[in-house]
Amino acid sequence: MREGVICVIDYGRLMNTKAQAIKPSGIRRFFDIASEMEDVISLSVGEPDFHTPWHIREAGIASLEKGRTRYTPNRGFAQLRQEISRFLERHYQVAYDPQGEVLVTVGGSEAIDLCVRSLINPGDEVLIPEPSFVCYVPITQMAGGVPVIIETGPENGFRLTAQQLESKITERTKLLILPYPNNPTGAVMNREDLAAVAGVVERHNLLVLSDEIYAALTYTEAGHVAFSSLPGMWERTVLVNGFSKAHSMTGWRLGYAAGPKEIIGIMTKLHQFAIMSAPTTSQYAAIEALKNGDEDIAYMRGQYDMRRRLIVDGLNQLGLRCFEPEGAFYVFPSVKSTGLTSMEFSEKLIYSKRVAVVPGDAFGASGEGFVRISYSYSIKHITEALERIGAFLEEL
Repeated sequence: MREGVICVIDYGRLMNTKAQAIKPSGIRRFFDIASEMEDVISLSVGEPDFHTPWHIREAGIASLEKGRTRYTPNRGFAQLRQEISRFLERHYQVAYDPQGEVLVTVGGSEAIDLCVRSLINPGDEVLIPEPSFVCYVPITQMAGGVPVIIETGPENGFRLTAQQLESKITERTKLLILPYPNNPTGAVMNREDLAAVAGVVERHNLLVLSDEIYAALTYTEAGHVAFSSLPGMWERTVLVNGFSKAHSMTGWRLGYAAGPKEIIGIMTKLHQFAIMSAPTTSQYAAIEALKNGDEDIAYMRGQYDMRRRLIVDGLNQLGLRCFEPEGAFYVFPSVKSTGLTSMEFSEKLIYSKRVAVVPGDAFGASGEGFVRISYSYSIKHITEALERIGAFLEEL
């Protein structure tokens, strides 16, 4: 600004109206509060407390030492796409051609954004089961789509039913987002559940974005079922997954999408202009993770399963009714018995007992009356947090 000249700019008038209308993430709010307080046990962010396994880190380090720091192909290294394809076929019995049906992205979130923007025209309706991860609604809105919420609840294990889906479909419906295993509830859809949903999808000629980022963290005996592995669903589905949860690689920012080449091709064009390519070092590390990381996944899943049982039992003993999750690393207990809203419970808990959780309504209106607690933390932290929550409830 030049001296003596007063310039008043109405930034509100200049900004994108859709972007202005989007609410900030409720998850990050409590993470930020916790980061500025001492002696806080934060169970708010879904981040594994395990270090990235050493052999994976070594692969990333070796790539740097050898000077492999140039851009990669837009779609990601051919070897990485090949290993992604092998991984999906090995674990979930679904096959993708690494040449044109796999795209490497900056985290699973970019893959979700690319898929929605590639498929949705202004006015198209996107079906979103809730409670669910916070990004689906704003991404849909920024693409000009219309989010249509399907509320799920504990009476059905927070699973989407074919009947619920059918009731929300209109002539403008184009895309179903299928977020299972679910964040924040930990709900899992079994093969029978998914087959019923698939019947509705086929009957109404819908497309599906299947967010399977927590696929490897499924605790049922049958394990995870990829939606695209069901008859007739491969052609309709974009599968999104990544390395943050299963391989404890959150900071490496690497994900992928797999699906029909026509859709992946459009997603790749958007990726070219917005991102160009995912981080080179991360891709070398991911190749190692897919080739030699199955034992890492099994070990971490076993640890999460033990923590899952501990925290579910602990919360139920404290009087906070808790649906038993079968996937991911979250519990979603009801706090309705306290007489507090989700926000009131979360705020009072962090300020009085230094325990950070996330209010359930951060994941949609149907999450009101619940809070999300992550058990991706150590047994010590979980045990101490349960003691503090117990003291908090006694004082209430």
